[in-house]
Amino acid sequence: MIVGYARTSTTEQEAGLSAQLRDLEAAGCDKVFREQVSSVDREARRELEAAIDYVRDGDTLIVTKLDRLARSVPHLLEVIDGLKAKGATLRILAMDIDTGTPTGKLMVSVLGSVAAFEREIMLERQREGIAKAKAEGKYKGRKPTAQAKSEEVLRLLGEGHGATEVAKLTCIARASVYRIKNGGDAAR
Repeated sequence: MIVGYARTSTTEQEAGLSAQLRDLEAAGCDKVFREQVSSVDREARRELEAAIDYVRDGDTLIVTKLDRLARSVPHLLEVIDGLKAKGATLRILAMDIDTGTPTGKLMVSVLGSVAAFEREIMLERQREGIAKAKAEGKYKGRKPTAQAKSEEVLRLLGEGHGATEVAKLTCIARASVYRIKNGGDAAR
């Protein structure tokens, strides 16, 4: 059986998900698991876990691109090992790689390492850019969300709502509600 897995990081990426589903259908997938969740949040990737649980001996799990499956090399190798233990293989369409072959296994490991390296370099550059901007006085950080909601928080508290309820209604931390209530720095 050919099992597909499609993922986008956010629900706003409908076009990306549609393209993956189209490619997986063209590859002959009998069943497709899909989700819209960040690859960083491995705990929330329930459909990936379901796809791996679903495959059986002789099946192939197909993804369109490597980054749709795993963000890190250890996670990639964990997925491949899980599939191998079940007698299944992994195929990545964009690279025409199949872990059912020795060359495919090597290529996935190398490409996973390169992807992890690129991400680390990007994060390093981002940190350097932020440090430079801070030194030049140009970096302000993100806009404080609690401070912008202080009037609403005070109104809700004045209406008799409790701090926990106000925090839920305004989508800010309960500690921020207390800071606003006590006249402290609401920007934290």
